[in-house]
Parts: sequence; C-alpha cells; structure tokens
Amino acid sequence: MTDLALDVPVPKRARRRRRSASVVLAAAFVLLVTVLAVAGQLFTPADPDKQSLLDAAKGPSSGHLLGTDDLGRDVLSRLMQGTLSAVSGPVCVALGTMVLGTALGLLAGYYGGRVDALVTLLSDVLYSLPFMLIAIVVVGVVGTGYWLTVALLIALMFPFALRLVRSATRVQSRLPYVEAARTLGVPDRRVVTHHVLPNVSPIIVANILLDFVTAIIAFSALTFLGLGSRAGSSDWGTMLADGQKLIYDNPWMAIVPALLIALTCISATVLGDWFYDRLSARSEER
Repeated sequence: MTDLALDVPVPKRARRRRRSASVVLAAAFVLLVTVLAVAGQLFTPADPDKQSLLDAAKGPSSGHLLGTDDLGRDVLSRLMQGTLSAVSGPVCVALGTMVLGTALGLLAGYYGGRVDALVTLLSDVLYSLPFMLIAIVVVGVVGTGYWLTVALLIALMFPFALRLVRSATRVQSRLPYVEAARTLGVPDRRVVTHHVLPNVSPIIVANILLDFVTAIIAFSALTFLGLGSRAGSSDWGTMLADGQKLIYDNPWMAIVPALLIALTCISATVLGDWFYDRLSARSEER
C-alpha cells in the first residue's frame, strides 16, 4: 500500500498551490530586503557604529538580539544598515548588464552579417574569461572601490545577456511577422523596438534577476575577501568574514549574513522563473 501511495502523481492543482506559495514567500522576502535597503537605517534598534568594548563578541541578549561583534557593535543594526550596499551594487550590475547586453544582442541578432560577427567576437573573448578571477585581480591591483567593482562586473558579465538576447532575436527575426513588417516598409528601428523586443522580453526579465543573483554572489565573495568595499563596512560579505572569526563566541554574526545572501538569491531566482513563465504566456497569446 505504501509503494502504491508513493506512485500516485501529485495533482496539478497541488503543484500550482505549492508554486504560488513559493512565489508569494519569495516576493515577500524581496520586499523585505527592499524596505531594509531603502529605509533600514531608520529602524535599527541601536546605533550601528556605536562601539562598546565591554560588550564585545557577546551572544544574543535582550539589548542585542543577534549579539555584538568584536568591537561591541550591534549585529542586527549593522545587518540592516549593510542591506543597502549589499543590494544596490548587484542591482546596478543587473541593470547595466541588461541594457548593454540587450542593445548589442538585438543589434547582432537582427542585422546579422559583419555586425553579428563583430559583436559575437567581442562576446566570445569576454565570455571565455573567468570573470571572478579577473575581478579579484583587477580590484586587488587597482584598489578597493565599490563603483569600480560595479563597472568591472558589468563589463565582465554582459556577454552572458548578449548571447541570450542575440539567440532569441535571431529566432524572432526569421519569423513571418518580421518579414511582413519589412515588406511593408516599416523601419528597422520600429520593427526591433515594437515587435522583436516585446517577444524576447521574457528572457530579458528573467536574465535580469539571474544577473542580480550572480552579482550579489560576486559582491559577497569580493567583500568576504576584503575587496570591493572598505574595511569595517557593514556589507553582508564583510560581516560574514568578520563573523567567521567569532564563530565560537557569537555564531549568529556569521549565520545570519549567510542566510540573507542565500535567501535573497533563492527568492530572486524563484521570481525570475515566475516572471519568465508569465511573460512567455502573454507573448504566446499575442
């Protein structure tokens, strides 16, 4: 009886409910992170920069819900303060990657020929580089700089978006509706922006969120290594590195930043998958 019960397929309605619940939870967490990034400093229970060596490296208490760091600063307040720097950089990277990758991908995929060859060559060269290794070397040599890291990650990551948009555009540009628009004398610019772009938008939107996930992992890795942000900042990666040193005194200082990074990435991935399905369904209806 047990084996038979295990073989019974899960009804589609139950799967939809589970997926809907996961999307709602992901959206709620992303909203929470957004609120903390925008107004987190207004709700901190203590001054994030206030030091108290007498209370250094202590576990959770009524005055410090997540304990204190090695300088006696409130961990919860510093996590809330650091949400802005932990999220804003990856958001800028995702948007910059989307703009650059989409523009070049549409151009190469629609026109083809020499334009496609030149853009593809640029993409292949950058795509072949280990972007995390390059980022570590460049930031390590030039020096830590938040916006330098943002610009560097955009330059190294946009080939991923370019290749996706280019492939989708090549498929769309060969469909009858594009040929019909060209035959009617519709300008190429209008064909691309009003016909091709809406049909490749599901891939673009989903890729924005995936690029955000990649960027937040890259930022966290760089700040964990002491690169990409100034020493002593409240960035999640920096706090994770500092918490590793105090793992036996106050493990929450390492656990909570790691959870925030992981849950943010998971939530963004779930939302990206949901947006892709929704936008794809609308494109098919059209």
